[in-house]
Amino acid sequence: MFKKNKPIKKIFQPVDDWQSHFESLLAQSNHGHLKSFYSVGTIAKETPLKEVPFLALDFETTGLDSSKDEIISVGLVPFDLNRIYLKQSQQWLIKPQKALNADSVVIHGITHSELQYAPDFMAVLPEILEAIAGKICVVHYRQIERDFLDSILRRRLNEGIEFPVVDTLQIEWNIQQQLSAGFINRLKGNRPGSVRLGASRKRYNLPTYTPHDALVDAIATAELLQAQVAHHFNSDDPIESLWL
Repeated sequence: MFKKNKPIKKIFQPVDDWQSHFESLLAQSNHGHLKSFYSVGTIAKETPLKEVPFLALDFETTGLDSSKDEIISVGLVPFDLNRIYLKQSQQWLIKPQKALNADSVVIHGITHSELQYAPDFMAVLPEILEAIAGKICVVHYRQIERDFLDSILRRRLNEGIEFPVVDTLQIEWNIQQQLSAGFINRLKGNRPGSVRLGASRKRYNLPTYTPHDALVDAIATAELLQAQVAHHFNSDDPIESLWL
């Protein structure tokens, strides 16, 4: 489907042995839902990308500061390198503890009335953790999904969460840096391209979707990773070459 470029491999080094780290987190955790999450474990770092059970995850939030802003929508969809399992996708609207501000409504389009009867985040947490348990989460800008989930659990449970992610924004940033590097590229004025989700998808001839809907963005992120791997990696590469 995608024209192969010269492979770009070993962009990342694994930040940890996530299997062992999950065992440590399980022993340290004091909360039942988090214990259940860690007890499922995660895949071995040697697992080839073609065998990885991925789950694309996207949050819509009231702002970009995980220490004070809140999650108001969650979208997720499981997938692998060959297929996106749309029938297993899930989406939640979540009522924030503070009132929405007008600026955030303009961005995500979610209104006060839509959230009036939405559940509290803690009410849907068990479903979210069950969905992501055992999967490798794929996000576009990990500082949103991983940091926000960790922050809200620290505020509400006094215990954070850790899990490996594949960040399609980070992948695209590294690819753009490599493809624009060198004297000839500088001489030609070639510069790294935008790594926003829409711009990144456009490079792989993926369709344009309306942004800032959590489920749509999750699907868009899943498609982007499939394209990135098809274009720049080998499906036999280990997950440790991409996860963070």
